[in-house]
Amino acid sequence: MSGAALLRCGASAVDAPLLSAYHRAERTVTLGQASARPSAPSTLRTDPLSRDAVVAVEARSPMKPPSVWPRVATFVAVTYGISAVFMSMCISIGHITALGALGGMWSPFVGVLVTRIVFPDGRRRGSLAGLGWGWGRTRYQLASYAIPILYVGATYTVVWLARLGSLTDQAPGLVAKFVLTSTVQGLLLGSLFALGEEVGWQGFLVPQLFPVTGFTRTALLRGIIWSVWHFPLILGGIYGTTETPVWYRLVCFTVTMTGISFAFTWLRIRSGSLWTGVLMHSAHNTFIQGVFPGLTHDAGTMGWYVDEFGVLTAIAAVVVALLFWRKRALLAAETRG
Repeated sequence: MSGAALLRCGASAVDAPLLSAYHRAERTVTLGQASARPSAPSTLRTDPLSRDAVVAVEARSPMKPPSVWPRVATFVAVTYGISAVFMSMCISIGHITALGALGGMWSPFVGVLVTRIVFPDGRRRGSLAGLGWGWGRTRYQLASYAIPILYVGATYTVVWLARLGSLTDQAPGLVAKFVLTSTVQGLLLGSLFALGEEVGWQGFLVPQLFPVTGFTRTALLRGIIWSVWHFPLILGGIYGTTETPVWYRLVCFTVTMTGISFAFTWLRIRSGSLWTGVLMHSAHNTFIQGVFPGLTHDAGTMGWYVDEFGVLTAIAAVVVALLFWRKRALLAAETRG
C-alpha cells in the first residue's frame, strides 16, 4: 500500500517526522525490489525508526470489515419477497397448505443463497459454508429441544390448575401413543420444515448481527424480524385462533417470538451450531401446536392464554428471555460463526 493510500485511510494524524520516515522506508523497499539488491531488506530491518513508522501508520489506518447491513437488508428483502408468494396463495385459498408451508418456511434459505451470491465475501458465489453446519456439543442440542417443552408445559399447567382447560381423560395407553407419535412426527417432519427457516435465522442472521450489535440487540432484531415475517398470515386470518382481536394476537405473538429468540440466539452463539435452532423450532411447533393442545379440553377461552397468541405464553417467553439475558456474559468471548 502506498503512502498516499495510507494517508487517505486516515493516517494524517501521524506526526510529520514519522511519516517522513515511513516514506523513506517505502522507497527503500521499492528500490530494493527493483534492483534486487540484498542490502535493501536489511536496511529496513535494522532501521527502528523506519519500522516504527510503518507500524504506526498502519495501526492508525485499520482495514474495516464490510458492513453487515446491506447483507442483512438483502437477506430480509428476499426472504419476505419469496414468502409473500406462498403466503398470498394460502390466504387466497383460506388455509395454510403443505406446499405453502414448505415454500414459506424455506424462503429464508433462498434469502441466504441470494445474499451469498450478491455478497460472496471471499467465498464462491452462492456458497453455504460457514453457517454453523457442525453439530457442536450434544448438550446444547438436548437443551434446545427441552426448552420449548418446559415453557409450553408451564403455560398449560397454569391452564389446568386454573380450570381454564382440563387435562384429557383418555386412557394412559392412548395418551402415551399420541404423545410418542406426535413427538416423532414433529421431530422428523418438523425439522425438515424448520431447517429452511433456521438456515436463515440461526445460520446467517444471528452470526451477522452478533459481532456488530451484541447479544441483546441481536436477539431483539432476530425476534422482531421473525415475528413480522408471520404477520401476513395472522392478518389474513389463517394462522392462529380467531376468537381474540387481531391486535391482541399480534402483540402476544411478537412478545412470544422475540422472547424465545433470546434462547435461540444464545444457543446458536454458544454452540456454534444452527441445529440448535432447528431442534428448538421443531420442538416449539410440536408441543405448542400439537401435543399440549391435544391433551387439553378447551373450556372456551384458552385462545386468550395459550398457543403462540396467548398472554400466558407471552409471559413464559419473557421469563425465558430474562434467564438467557442474565447468561449473556458467557458469550463475551465467543466468536463462532
